[in-house]
Amino acid sequence: MPTIEGRKSKDIGLGSLSFALCLIGILFTFQFGDKPCIGDNILNTIGLSAWSNGGSGIHYTMFYSAIFFIPSFIIGHIHPDDRGAKAGQLISGFLSILIVSVLLTIIIDFF
Repeated sequence: MPTIEGRKSKDIGLGSLSFALCLIGILFTFQFGDKPCIGDNILNTIGLSAWSNGGSGIHYTMFYSAIFFIPSFIIGHIHPDDRGAKAGQLISGFLSILIVSVLLTIIIDFF
């Protein structure tokens, strides 16, 4: 098989943490099937409410996931040449913008 000359393989480095943090943020936030998301269980365990009205209302877990998405975006931006860094940066950037949009919508609807 012919090889592509000049193509450099990316190494696993600090930038790879970007993709890992992004995946943790996704697992923290999204519900899979009929089970509550992992973030809800973690928040309930440490005594924080995951929802504004018991089991309904504003889902706070989505906003807590920014703890993972924002560092993921920053690390991916600083170390873009590591394996998974660009994907982590793009996905976490998109999800961060989505979270900020939801937050702004909630604030605008409140007033």
